[in-house]
Amino acid sequence: MTSHSASLFTIAVGSSDPIYRQLIEQTRRLVAAGVLAPGDVLPSVRDVALALAVNPMTVSKAYNMLETEAVLSRARGIGMLVAERPAQAHSQRDRESLLRPTLQRAAAEARQLELDPDAVLALFKKILKEEP
Repeated sequence: MTSHSASLFTIAVGSSDPIYRQLIEQTRRLVAAGVLAPGDVLPSVRDVALALAVNPMTVSKAYNMLETEAVLSRARGIGMLVAERPAQAHSQRDRESLLRPTLQRAAAEARQLELDPDAVLALFKKILKEEP
């Protein structure tokens, strides 16, 4: 069981996505990527709220929604934990569904810029091969 700090999360101030939704999506991605493993302890609502300078109710809302989705579970005296889930819970389809909104935004921007779809795909393949 690993405890994580509030620096795990970031928010995009200019984003049209509400802050609680940003926290939910980041948590889902971290779990799907294996950065957050079952049993890991998330930072407290208060710590995240202070680190991000947001209302604690915003963080609480995100955590509660993730608990409802069975991504997180509450442990009395410990806090919020990454829920124990079967290995197949993060299937290829689950991970693709997390990526889809990002690709939809990129596709919309490519259309606005009137870029050739083949050129966009070639650029995406090049970016995928680059080291982070």
